[in-house]
Amino acid sequence: MEILRYRPVPASAVFFGITRRCPLHCKHCSTSSMLDSEEYPEQMFRKFAESFTPENRPEFVLMSGGEALLRPRLVREIAELARAAGSRSHVLSGLYFADRGRIPRPLKRAIDAVDHFSASLDRFHEEEVPRASVFRILRELLDEGKDVSLQLTGLGPDDPYLADITAEVRREFDDRVPMLVAPISPHGRADAWLLKRMPLPKSTVAPSPCAVSAWPVIGFNGQVTACGNQDVMDGKVPLPPHLYLGHIARDDWPTIKRRALENPMVRAIRAAGPEYLMDRHGTTGGEASSGGNGGSIGDGCGSAGYCETCWVLSKDTAVPRAVRELADRPATRLIERQTESLLVEAGPLAFARQYGIAKYADLVSLGHDPSRRTPAGSLA
Repeated sequence: MEILRYRPVPASAVFFGITRRCPLHCKHCSTSSMLDSEEYPEQMFRKFAESFTPENRPEFVLMSGGEALLRPRLVREIAELARAAGSRSHVLSGLYFADRGRIPRPLKRAIDAVDHFSASLDRFHEEEVPRASVFRILRELLDEGKDVSLQLTGLGPDDPYLADITAEVRREFDDRVPMLVAPISPHGRADAWLLKRMPLPKSTVAPSPCAVSAWPVIGFNGQVTACGNQDVMDGKVPLPPHLYLGHIARDDWPTIKRRALENPMVRAIRAAGPEYLMDRHGTTGGEASSGGNGGSIGDGCGSAGYCETCWVLSKDTAVPRAVRELADRPATRLIERQTESLLVEAGPLAFARQYGIAKYADLVSLGHDPSRRTPAGSLA
């Protein structure tokens, strides 16, 4: 709940994708991770975390992969650096080690170092790691007083697996384990079979702010973007210049934060959404191509998706030109502040309903102690 409450607040957190490697072979893996996937030096990630200071740091530092706990020392060191600066840390794991009995010592030290531990669980993970083993690990951590949660994916609100697993988690842990339930994304190994089974709906033009562009995302190669869409991260889609924030091999946190807060296009995407920007400021000749689905979006983007529209905003030069002209007007700044305020006021459940499976959104609040809620003023 605390993490999701900060989700619309620009630069209030940063994602670390510290590795693309993973020993599991889940067929829905959005990153197509393998045990021999490409990996970059730990020092690059460590150096970036060293640039956090008590005066300038993210509220949350989130780590994933691949399988982040294949680099347990790096997870521990980033968590310790984050805590020293006043940030809270979170790691997401597929629990590849869960059926080995006790948690291996290096991994346990990494888990102990983070403030929150989250595990992935779904029908595909269960083909690799037994549900009972996942529950055993979570129970062990809960008994030690660790904050834990589950991230579940499924085929939609009527997926019987989701009804089964959420009910069992609630019974097993007496509603102490919150769950974020989201649909399987059509990326990585899930791309071909999921789109055939569940075609994506056509988009409609509306001023729909993009809250997920609020936090910088560090890819496994050190590239930092304002978007964690896996097609962008994997290079399947050329990186849109307006989403590029830098590279941790040469840029520190203050630099990345400043760019995330000041980039006119990212600000506009957060405030109004890409479809509205294209519809309001794009050319009418249909020159901008969606690339991914071949549809023309210059005439209002009705045939393209939300993310696909964002990817081509810079191709239509009229859009960034108009956005730059409007960026520093008092009215524009006011709209941005008001949008952020409304999204924060809507709260974590609203975010879970919009970006997860709405039927299960309330499960993110399980085990939440309202007395720990961060005062709203500190989000400003």
